[in-house]
Amino acid sequence: MPKYESEIKRRRTFAIISHPDAGKTTLTEKFLLYGGAIAQAGQVKGKKNTRAATSDWMEIEKQRGISVTSSVMQFQYEGYCVNILDTPGHQDFSEDTYRTLMAADSAVMVIDAAKGVEAQTRKLFKVCAMRDIPIFTFINKMDREARDPFELCEELERELGIETYPMNWPIGCGKEFQGVYDREKGEIIHFTSNGGAHAATATAVALGDPNLDGLIGQRLHRQLTDDVDLLDGAAAEFDLEKVRHGKLSPVFFGSALTNFGVEPFLEGFLKMTTPPLPRLAGDTLVDSMDDDFSAFVFKIQANMNKAHRDRIAFMRVVSGRFDADREVYHVQGKKKIRLSRPQQLMAAEREMIEEAYAGDIIGVFDPGIFTIGDTLCAPGKKFRFDPIPTFAPEHFRRVRPLDTMKRKQFLKGAEQIAQEGAIQMFKAPYTGMEEIIVGVVGTLQFDVLEYRLKSEYNVDIFMEGLPYEYLRWITTDDGEPAKEEDLVLGTDTKLVEDFKGRQLLLFGSQWAVNWTQERNHRLTFSEFSTPREDD
Repeated sequence: MPKYESEIKRRRTFAIISHPDAGKTTLTEKFLLYGGAIAQAGQVKGKKNTRAATSDWMEIEKQRGISVTSSVMQFQYEGYCVNILDTPGHQDFSEDTYRTLMAADSAVMVIDAAKGVEAQTRKLFKVCAMRDIPIFTFINKMDREARDPFELCEELERELGIETYPMNWPIGCGKEFQGVYDREKGEIIHFTSNGGAHAATATAVALGDPNLDGLIGQRLHRQLTDDVDLLDGAAAEFDLEKVRHGKLSPVFFGSALTNFGVEPFLEGFLKMTTPPLPRLAGDTLVDSMDDDFSAFVFKIQANMNKAHRDRIAFMRVVSGRFDADREVYHVQGKKKIRLSRPQQLMAAEREMIEEAYAGDIIGVFDPGIFTIGDTLCAPGKKFRFDPIPTFAPEHFRRVRPLDTMKRKQFLKGAEQIAQEGAIQMFKAPYTGMEEIIVGVVGTLQFDVLEYRLKSEYNVDIFMEGLPYEYLRWITTDDGEPAKEEDLVLGTDTKLVEDFKGRQLLLFGSQWAVNWTQERNHRLTFSEFSTPREDD
């Protein structure tokens, strides 16, 4: 077997998704701890006397103790090469979160054991389900008072429409949480706390061991025995094919804070999830084992290093092997290029690389030629990977610079941030850019926009809230641009266009969307937009 094939087979690329404060970034840290990528796990809360989490690199993240941008991390664990895409889980997450899921082969869904399925979890789950990718569930925070485990699994099935299969079962919760029962091995993994910064000490004991009463207590032993009998009689059959098509979610219980159950989850997850998956390029399925290199851009981040004012394009390698300085074909740019200074990243830390394989995420210097969704492939090949959709924003504000003399810097900065996909920019048709409307998926991105324009472009801005909550891209039946005078629009509806000239309608309510659709039969509405050939 060629070396590159064995390298690809050992790769696992996944995203971690959750509602705010479910413990996603803490779990990411613990994966890095067990993988030897860090010696001590950082706490996530934004306090001056604690270490910042490794996966948070932007200053605003360290101040607030949250993830604002998606981070990329790679580590080795028991023969696997693991690529983690740590997405923002904050309530005000961005479209960046959705797009990052397009680069993953599977998802780890972190659920708070006290709260269960929450709003943001549902949104992210929908994007995963759209891609038919495996979803693994880690029910976190068992070291606190938690809901009944049976109730949590039932809620997952009811709310998300996916079957569940508990791979392990918790022993107690809160201060009584002592470990998990591994259903496959038929043994209890009893943990001893060491403060959470280092790997937990685990002891394996068979379920029928006479010493169990002394180890976990008679009450918890009896409760566990009853739960296991009920599980074995009632739970769905385990089916790996269903798992790999996102129809069945293996469920693990644990505590990322104390490390209880983290390593069993990591081991089980890596065995069940897939090596890099093939990707569609029109009618062609590009397999990860294809000899020729191919990749697509899913994220652009500017000014990661303020000293160099740089711009990094993040690429997911889809097939073959990438070699530094080898010539590749940029499909959208219609020219051959050399990818400059390829690097892998541990949040803000960078390491120059000479090679990468299908499944890996690499960052390359972008002189301003890449956009999200661009395809790169071996010279002689000219296919395009299926485009990454643009998701509809849910919050809108009118934005202008406080100092009109800084209008040029303002537009440059706003366009730069829009190209990265952190915000979307709109304007009234047939007008200039004196005033722009900014749309975001989560309102935190307004704070990020203000912060970055001030720190990177020295521009202070004024923002005014707008009463819109829904957006639809529109096309006319004859393909010609719509004219406002030809449309029947309500008072809470506004016609705008994006900076690529595509037309959209903003609405104040779902009722307004339906009302407008009924009265404008020439229009086709879409909740998300895919790039055109000439974009």
